Amino acid sequence: MTINERIFFQRLQQFGIEKPEREYRFTPFRRWRFDFAWPYKMVAMEIEGGVWCYGRHNRASGFINDMEKYTEAAILGWRVLRIQPEQLIEAAQMVARAINYHE
Repeated sequence: MTINERIFFQRLQQFGIEKPEREYRFTPFRRWRFDFAWPYKMVAMEIEGGVWCYGRHNRASGFINDMEKYTEAAILGWRVLRIQPEQLIEAAQMVARAINYHE
């Protein structure tokens, strides 16, 4: 676990949010997984790497696969937060807002 992940989990705790499930498989039909998920609220978070270095998510095939994954997640009712690795610490507040949105 990275230092940013530790801080992220601490901040989640401060907001009263439990730790997420990691590598959560959200559909039995594909091997798609979310980096972090709170299934009881249908909220997930994806950390998108390679933004500036033409990584897998930026190449045509990776981008198309991600579109298919996120579309299926939306059809199933998931709210997916997509962040850059550098945003992990501040993402705790985003997660708290998403989880508490309808309360």
